[in-house]
Amino acid sequence: MTTIFSKIIAGEIPADVLHEDELCLAFRDINPKAPTHFLVIPKKEIVSLADLSDEDEAIVGRCVLVASKVAEAEGLSAGYRLVANTREDGGQEVMHLHFHVLGGRKLDWPPG
Repeated sequence: MTTIFSKIIAGEIPADVLHEDELCLAFRDINPKAPTHFLVIPKKEIVSLADLSDEDEAIVGRCVLVASKVAEAEGLSAGYRLVANTREDGGQEVMHLHFHVLGGRKLDWPPG
């Protein structure tokens, strides 16, 4: 399935890239919900957390580690939120697994 994220991975759509390696890509969200808002996506096409298989463990672990490292580089030492919306009822809009990292202000709970 072709999504906006697969087009970003392929270089067909530009993005403000913060990190790229063989497994994942981190880039700024084009519609930020916090002063700092970036996404971390696996380069492998995985629809959602609900679609993971055992062989995806290293990829997802890498995405979470990259989220932490980029958050630190972005100055989010006071804290941040890592979110993975899953399927339609979970608020997922792009059907390619992605992690939102939000910070730069106090985040309320519950989120919505």
